[in-house]
Amino acid sequence: MSGEPLLTRFSKAAWAVPAALMVLVVLVEGLTPPSLEVGNWLIVVPLVAAALCSPRVTAVFGILALLANRMVNALIASSQLRAEDFLLQVFSVVLAVVVAVLRNQVHAYLLHLRSTAETTRQVILRPIPPGWGGVNSAAEYLAADAEARVGGDFYEVLATPFGPRVMLGDVQGKGLGAVSTAGAVVAAFREAGYHEADLAVVADRMEQGLRRHNLLRSEFGDLEKRFATVVVVAFPNAEPGVIEVVNFGHEGPMTIGPQGVRRLPQEQGPPLGLADLAGGMSPVRPVPFDGRETVLMVTDGVTEARDETGAFFPLRSWLEQLSARQPDGVGPTELLDALIEAVLDHTGGRLTDDAALLAVRKRTSPSAGGPGSAPPA
Repeated sequence: MSGEPLLTRFSKAAWAVPAALMVLVVLVEGLTPPSLEVGNWLIVVPLVAAALCSPRVTAVFGILALLANRMVNALIASSQLRAEDFLLQVFSVVLAVVVAVLRNQVHAYLLHLRSTAETTRQVILRPIPPGWGGVNSAAEYLAADAEARVGGDFYEVLATPFGPRVMLGDVQGKGLGAVSTAGAVVAAFREAGYHEADLAVVADRMEQGLRRHNLLRSEFGDLEKRFATVVVVAFPNAEPGVIEVVNFGHEGPMTIGPQGVRRLPQEQGPPLGLADLAGGMSPVRPVPFDGRETVLMVTDGVTEARDETGAFFPLRSWLEQLSARQPDGVGPTELLDALIEAVLDHTGGRLTDDAALLAVRKRTSPSAGGPGSAPPA
């Protein structure tokens, strides 16, 4: 998530820059010999305003610059305003207003793209209520390029009759193709994950859903076979001390709790959508689980985040340091808040790839009929 540009962040106070420049030029003009003709530098004021302010504000500074220049020439007897100089100033003001109009149009277009990208993400990444599905969870999507390209990172927390099931993944590529592929994977998980008791069947339904999606796209001439690295974690009601993990070529989730930090099974099968080429599906792995542990799932926008020297973000060592400071464990929201702050600090606030983060911890006593129980089909 790149930092917001200064020109956008302080747009409401941007007028102060050309105003200060105008005052400075007038003061310098009054303190220097007339032969220096410092007043001509007033034509810079509307040009600076064009880069920072609205067209209307730019026009106001342009008129003020013309008036100030005329006043300077009127007050200093030895100063002369030649016709060609005045025409140049008028042309500069008109040019500044035109530039401000064009810049304002571009800015409005970028805001529209940002809104469209955010809306598109919200269609795939629906909000997750607190305690939904029987887990306390926190999720975040960090966009590396919020103004334009939409990435294919996704996550979901599902309430099912068999226990909570969560998923996180990353589609190969960017743009609308990646977003539609992510939508196909999430839709398959939401449907199969609710109705199927066997997690292996859920995984197969997700594979078939992505395969059908690629086939449909090929009918429109898009022959690129898209795939996704995905990890699914289930908290079966029948086995409270176990979680089930299916990993489609994704980096394994991490857990943090009273027993420290550990990594869950990772990259044990092909990415989702490539099972027919790899000769089989990813296996379902049961893993012993302490209910006090928090499961952390991230995409490579976090693990491959680099600092100015090119060093990757040290996720595991960072988690181990956090675990040492908080030996009793850390909740999902607290974990994600601290992790995002650490990643942005590591990268100087600028990510080179989108990142999805999901942290979950199983609730000890979900209320009956509440968000911890599965809704009706």
